[in-house]
Amino acid sequence: QVQLVESGGDSVQAGGSLKLSCVVSGYTINNCVGWFRQAPGNEREGVAAINLGLSRTNYAVSVKGRFTISRDSAKNTVYLQMNNLKPQDTAMYYCAARPCAAWIVPTLSASGWNVWGQGTQVTVSS
Repeated sequence: QVQLVESGGDSVQAGGSLKLSCVVSGYTINNCVGWFRQAPGNEREGVAAINLGLSRTNYAVSVKGRFTISRDSAKNTVYLQMNNLKPQDTAMYYCAARPCAAWIVPTLSASGWNVWGQGTQVTVSS
């Protein structure tokens, strides 16, 4: 049974950086892990995702070039490095997991992800 615990959220100025962590208990290469965010009044949106099998990644257009998703198998952890943060990046960030074949590019649609963490707040001020 996969369980997820996020950390690393904080308040930063625009242009700053943060690194979010998601500890994945039950870590297996047969899973994909994604980062999603939800701001008040908005739908939950996919930000980045990684396949723990072959490390294939997927990014939302809005964060491509600024955010990097990575994994550390030894620490059972998936990271989201966020650079050049903007006020519109302000949201609650959630880590999610789903079973997936090792070769696929993980989807950024929120449906189908069956395990979710509790979330970590990111606030970016201008």
